[in-house]
Amino acid sequence: MIFINPKTDYAFKKIFGSSESKDILISFLNALIYEGNSTIQDLEIINPNLPPKLEGLKDSYLDVKAKLSDGSLVIIEMQVLNVQSFGKRVLYNAAKTYAFQLEAAQGYRLLKPVIALTITDFEMFPNSEEWISRFVFKEVKKNFTYPENDLDLVFVELPKFIKGQEELESLADKWIYFMKNARSLTSVPETMDSIPEIHEAFNIANQAKLSREEVEDLDRREQFIYDQQGAIIKAVQEGIEQGIEQGIEQGKREEKLAIARQLLSQLDNATISQVTGLSVEDVQNLRLGDS
Repeated sequence: MIFINPKTDYAFKKIFGSSESKDILISFLNALIYEGNSTIQDLEIINPNLPPKLEGLKDSYLDVKAKLSDGSLVIIEMQVLNVQSFGKRVLYNAAKTYAFQLEAAQGYRLLKPVIALTITDFEMFPNSEEWISRFVFKEVKKNFTYPENDLDLVFVELPKFIKGQEELESLADKWIYFMKNARSLTSVPETMDSIPEIHEAFNIANQAKLSREEVEDLDRREQFIYDQQGAIIKAVQEGIEQGIEQGIEQGKREEKLAIARQLLSQLDNATISQVTGLSVEDVQNLRLGDS
């Protein structure tokens, strides 16, 4: 079997945001937000339609939105490229979703909590080894939670998850493994196939069930992402090579450091190290100095 890549926009929404995805999305959210507990019993997927076929692809992310039975809103985003100011965009989208609940003259009491679940194919928090991070409003000195703590930011960093099939334990482990590795699998792992919602996710992701037109569209979207990643690395490498050719030997390290600083908001430490020739430790020290 060949499975489509859940990290591309069309595939992600087909698996988690289409009309037949309700039970899949409930399991996915309970795993990643509520540690596998059945906290979410029901939800409504908002606008459960696949993204249109576009002549030009402008971005590498998407949103799936859902309303929980208590009125809370969940927005889910899969982000492949570490674009500039991405962290600010996550916060902006969550705040915008929160504010746009109210019509003119409606009272603030009608506002419901918003949970923003963001899955990234790059590292966002290099100082933490955890692959799931959660942020809420808390008092700085005493660490108590803000009474109206209605914005909840949850991040899943796929590169930090390195477990193999035999190491998968929790429901979150299995869903993250699906997100990260489904494209490279040729069959459904036994430990995952026993979970009905993951079984159905693999079923939807089975490329054999797609039309030729859908497969071509998916290939085009996936190639677009690879091209963007490759363009960033190539541009940096060419810049370094050009600097060396111009005889900047004395200032070579300083130039590499300058280039690395420009890439801190674009790439993770390992990739910056690869394209500049600096050590990962050098890049990390730069990131700490700029934070």
